[in-house]
Amino acid sequence: MKRSHLLSILSMIFILSVTGCAKPSDTKPAASPAATAASTTAAPSPSASPANEKAKLKVGISAGVEEEIWKKVKEVAAKDNLEIEIVTFNDYIQPNKVLADGQLDANAFQHEPYLNQFKADNKLDIVKLANTLNFPIGLYSKKIKNVSEIKEGDELGLPNDPSNGARALILFERAGLIKLKEGVGVKATVRDIVENPKKLKFKELEAPFIPKALPDLTAAVINTNYAVDNGFVPTKDAIFIEPKDSPWVNLIAVRTADKDKPVFQRLIKAYHSDEVKKLVEDKYGSYIVPSW
Repeated sequence: MKRSHLLSILSMIFILSVTGCAKPSDTKPAASPAATAASTTAAPSPSASPANEKAKLKVGISAGVEEEIWKKVKEVAAKDNLEIEIVTFNDYIQPNKVLADGQLDANAFQHEPYLNQFKADNKLDIVKLANTLNFPIGLYSKKIKNVSEIKEGDELGLPNDPSNGARALILFERAGLIKLKEGVGVKATVRDIVENPKKLKFKELEAPFIPKALPDLTAAVINTNYAVDNGFVPTKDAIFIEPKDSPWVNLIAVRTADKDKPVFQRLIKAYHSDEVKKLVEDKYGSYIVPSW
């Protein structure tokens, strides 16, 4: 073999061995600056996602009158690409517990004194997000038509949870039936009654069951949602009722760690919409007050 041929063959073998050992990235041409810029902007980070990107929230509420209101909230939220799944409850215990353990994203059924007491008693890390509605609470009776008809020794019913019990006692005081220890406010209990001129008896019951027990009582304080569910029209049937500007405003609650998530601003926006306010005022304005 001629020397020149031998050198050609050796050169070819060397070239092939070098290219065969190169990494795949070493063999690709360098990207142009324009291509690099395009690839950098093509996939934005989650924090740069549009504010109205599709999202879903599961919200717990009390069964009854609020269901129709939340259906309207759901309808409004859908226009903002926010899907709301509504979960109903028939008590005031479970909605906070299932929110705290992550089965709900938010709930809306309680006022702030109840929330504060419940989360303290149960060591739950949940907080107020926004106001919703005020449901003025009332005193109802199957036996009398006026508070003045309550006589000595009569038995009155009230909710047995601390905040609604205090609310009922404050209503009894406002009606002139009792006097509470000065300064107890939303922490009032039956032990804080300092004047009871008619020697009234007080029966503390689970709030949902008070309407069923009403025939056995002279009168009882019933939360508005349970009153409506049992056929009462608060402004017509209550023998005494809170003023519409009372401080017991209901709210939306969320886990503390979630309260600053942007999606909840979309929930507030939907609830505080003109459409929801119009529904409440047109259909329930005699006993439910929008509080925003």
